Amino acid sequence: MPNKETHRAFNQLLNTFLEINNKEEELAQDGTSGIKLVPIFLYNDTDKKLKVEFKIGNEQLTKINNLPDFFERMLNREKYKYNNVLEFIHEENAFEEQSRPLLKFLLKYAEIIKYANDVNNNYAHYGRNFNVNNVVLSNTGLDELFEILKGKTVEFETKTGERKIQFIDEPIDIKFILEKSDESTYCLTPNIDVYGYDIFYGKNYSYFLIDNKMHKCLPKVENRNLELLEVYKKNYTQSIIFNENNLRNFFAIVVPKIKDNFEIKNIDKEQIEKYMPKDLYVKIYLDYNEKGYIIADVKFCYGNVEFNPIKNVNLEITRNAIQENEVLDTFVQTGFMLDSANARLVLVNDEKIYNFLSKEIEDYMKKFEVLVAENFKKKDIKKIKIKSIGVKIENNLLDINLEDFKFNIYEIKDIINKYKLKRKFYKLKDGTYISLEKNNSLDFLENVVDNIEIDYVNSEGGTIKLPIYRAMYLEKLFKEMNNTNIQKNEYYKKMISEIEDRHIDINTKIPKKLNTELRTYQKIGYKWLKTLEQYKMGGILADDMGLGKTVQVLTVILSYIQENKEKAKNSIIVCPSSLTLNWYNEIQKFTPTIKTLVISGDYLERKRKIETINNYQIVITSYDSLKRDIDLYTQYNFKYIVADEAQYIKNNNTKNSKAVKLINAETKFALTGTPIENSLSELWSIFDFIMPGYLYKYKKFKELYEIPIIKNQDEEKMNKLKKQIEPFILRRTKSEVLTELPDKTVTILSNEMKEEQYSIYMSYMAQARDEIMYQIDMKGFEKSQIKILSLLMRLRQICCHPKLFLSEYTGESSKLNQCIEIIQDAVLGGHKILLFSSYTSMFEIIEEQLKKLEINYLKLTGQTKVGERIKLVDEFNTNKNIKVFLISLKAGGTGLNLTGADMVIHYDPWWNLSAENQATDRTYRIGQKKNVQVYKLITKNSIEEKIYELQQKKAKLIDNMLSTDATFISKLSKDDIMALFE
Repeated sequence: MPNKETHRAFNQLLNTFLEINNKEEELAQDGTSGIKLVPIFLYNDTDKKLKVEFKIGNEQLTKINNLPDFFERMLNREKYKYNNVLEFIHEENAFEEQSRPLLKFLLKYAEIIKYANDVNNNYAHYGRNFNVNNVVLSNTGLDELFEILKGKTVEFETKTGERKIQFIDEPIDIKFILEKSDESTYCLTPNIDVYGYDIFYGKNYSYFLIDNKMHKCLPKVENRNLELLEVYKKNYTQSIIFNENNLRNFFAIVVPKIKDNFEIKNIDKEQIEKYMPKDLYVKIYLDYNEKGYIIADVKFCYGNVEFNPIKNVNLEITRNAIQENEVLDTFVQTGFMLDSANARLVLVNDEKIYNFLSKEIEDYMKKFEVLVAENFKKKDIKKIKIKSIGVKIENNLLDINLEDFKFNIYEIKDIINKYKLKRKFYKLKDGTYISLEKNNSLDFLENVVDNIEIDYVNSEGGTIKLPIYRAMYLEKLFKEMNNTNIQKNEYYKKMISEIEDRHIDINTKIPKKLNTELRTYQKIGYKWLKTLEQYKMGGILADDMGLGKTVQVLTVILSYIQENKEKAKNSIIVCPSSLTLNWYNEIQKFTPTIKTLVISGDYLERKRKIETINNYQIVITSYDSLKRDIDLYTQYNFKYIVADEAQYIKNNNTKNSKAVKLINAETKFALTGTPIENSLSELWSIFDFIMPGYLYKYKKFKELYEIPIIKNQDEEKMNKLKKQIEPFILRRTKSEVLTELPDKTVTILSNEMKEEQYSIYMSYMAQARDEIMYQIDMKGFEKSQIKILSLLMRLRQICCHPKLFLSEYTGESSKLNQCIEIIQDAVLGGHKILLFSSYTSMFEIIEEQLKKLEINYLKLTGQTKVGERIKLVDEFNTNKNIKVFLISLKAGGTGLNLTGADMVIHYDPWWNLSAENQATDRTYRIGQKKNVQVYKLITKNSIEEKIYELQQKKAKLIDNMLSTDATFISKLSKDDIMALFE
């Protein structure tokens, strides 16, 4: 039923729009849609400030006395009366069309004034308030207003009175005229009255007011004419007079800047021609000195006169000082320094030398005559270009021959180190510069040096030695090498083809005595694992839960045993304790001819069984047992080691992980539906098991991939890592390979806490927020995580049921009520239900309700013994009277086949979405005939909604890395934590 809050919000919605409609009708009736907005310019020549105020109205105009108040009226669509003839609702449509651009300008600056004054009123030390009745035009404001008013005539007020001025979008035509005043003196006079103009400066343009016209001039930084006019005004003169002795400097320094606005009148040109500068012509002679620096001998040329500008010379010619300074400034900008002793310029910095040679020399050649010595010609910039690559496999090593590449392996390493640092060049010992501008060849070498372990000891010249397992990644790099001839030997091509080929063919032989018919995708998985074994590589079979990873591995082992018979070595399966009997049962079901030993019991019993290993073909042990018994296994050398549910070795520092990696085996396979659950370090740890060293030492992996990908979302690094791992991970999802599998529907069901439960939640939320902030302030984020998680757990428990930690609580739980309703309806509909929760204590509360309703159920938690687990699973799948299976998320998330259920309820969300998906897939797997309905119960306005959002946010990494629907949640950051309490 809708609550009162819903009705109240709807009524507010109706009232708001009724008010809008009333105002629109009122506006239409008052007939004021043609209101004018008129600017009035104010200029005070004392403080040199140009201001604008505004008048408003129809026939009769009224001044707007307070611009911020006007802004508020417009913001609130207020009806306001200015006088007896002007009253209207303040909105844009009330103004005439031609006034609206000016209105937007007014509102923009009125808002600035309002908020600036608000700050000054609140913080007295900020400064004086802005005037509220006008806008001071400086910088951007003047440029904006000119664009609105160009072509229009406006009112302009000064101390001397009012006048009309016109805004003209064209510069003023200023001329400076040189005339002879008497026999020995000259005068320079502008063609305008220097006392009759004013100049105003915007951000980008200058504005020249003269004869009641406001001209828009060139950008102020380019307008030398206005600068010269100001010299006249400041010196209170209409003409500048100077004698003939100053003509040479006048023509050398002043005229080049105003030459387009300069005229000579009533003077014999022959008389002053000797003072007029000729165009400067520049010659540069380039060479290297003995230190490898670039030296430049510069010559300035005026007609037939040529001289070195660095030497002190007295010449009877007018030199163009402006042009000469521009030339010398070009050298300074490039980085040349003065070598006074040799009267020349020298470039000593390697980076500046490279910049000069790579691009700046072209600009020099356009401006000047550039002559180079023979020695200079020889040292051009070289580019990295690999034209041909040879690749072959010898002695179980990859041999890469860069046939036409004239660098040794150590030079390549140094070059790439500079390339990674985004350097522009690399300088060889002989002084040659190598361009490090990005190209395919450099990218290829970077990937080889960075991502592939080069055997530097055995590599020499242009030949690189690599481990054979780098071949697949190398092949991906080859595909990006356009215009490079790549020659591959037959063995290399055969290996690449067989590993990349993920299709089945008639030559794929399935071993005899396999008691099942493999599906097509399972045959492909079997073939892929066999191929990796053939080339002494490991792999991760990462199919979705329920796709039969077990049978694919057993087929590989069976094939090996049949091929090698009595010479076959034994293999070891390591799995969680709860799955050891399941593996044994699967072997008896699919490959009963394989002699199998399960290592179980107390230490003495396990020790006795381990001593008989050589009598069996497959040994099954648990991670928990292996870490205790590892010393007993060191004498054995297995053919295969299979790490099932390999997420158990995701932490490299745990005893589980260390023990598994100490087992001696020729081929190592990992089975997991979730290669990454929480961080990329988990992926590294699994690869460290199947192929130690492939993803380097963890420190390098972290620097190379984990930090850039997780912290910086570096897609380039992600793609590089993906290329490396793809060949050794085979992952298929149910949607890809099981078209016959029924549908799975996931539904998010929200529940809302009632008053008593919500009051408790909000009280604990406020307390938890304060505690967390205090904890972080006192101990820092890293040392506060245990406390943080405990506080978060309390909030999650309240969402489930406050009784989980408040034993005296007698109220209801909205989520429990919702859950029981779902179960009742499902049972009546003939469904069987798996109910997962993070809290086993919640089961006790649910059990009370199930007993009252006489609904039969089973329960599986971490306390359930291994043998009992199998019995409970069988009973649930076969007994129609058992309707509900209560399962702890951690205890029942893996290794169980519960296809007897067709409904899953996740009572509370877990941080790790993949853990939830694993639990769901206990029923959504091969053998399921019915559609599966999944319900996720989420409490509204609570931490559970935040957890759900976080799950979705963190899902992207695995999607990108494995190209599947698996999801990911990285370790919570401080920002993530604090977001939970927003």
